[in-house]
Amino acid sequence: MHGAFSDLPQKARCLYCVDSFHPMQAWLDALLALLALPQYGLSTLFIAAFVSATLLPVGSEPILFGLLKLNPDMFWPAILVATVGNTLGGAVDWWMGYGAHKVADKYSHSKHHVRVLGWLERLGPKACLLSWLPIVGDPLCAVAGWLKLPFWPCLGYMAIGKFLRYVCMTVALLYVFPS
Repeated sequence: MHGAFSDLPQKARCLYCVDSFHPMQAWLDALLALLALPQYGLSTLFIAAFVSATLLPVGSEPILFGLLKLNPDMFWPAILVATVGNTLGGAVDWWMGYGAHKVADKYSHSKHHVRVLGWLERLGPKACLLSWLPIVGDPLCAVAGWLKLPFWPCLGYMAIGKFLRYVCMTVALLYVFPS
């Protein structure tokens, strides 16, 4: 028996039904140990960066920071993996917006929406440079797709913005929290 309940007497462990969860605890311990390895740390970072670029409220910076605190020599590979994952998540947002365009056309837009959409149309794909911004960045990618802005230029600008964010945030965190 491993974990916090290992010090309990056998009767207490049975009382709390801990023995029935032993395989799950062992599986979870093995998974966490596996994800802590550098080669899997990058996979974990990729997934976190991808998910954080969607409309789900997840942040990948703490994972990037933790990975680099454990493996400082992986700075550039980690930055690139986070950038690729986050950019591909932005691409998913773009495609979701593109697909939602037909549905949104059925509804009228407020004056504010028309003004914002006009601003985005004037900026074009360059607006995706702002995809790194908290709160508005990920929906911006979806709106770019909804506006049917060209996919590849949008993806390129997303990648540039997200790369610069990861470099700046990581350097700042490593400066503020040195080893």
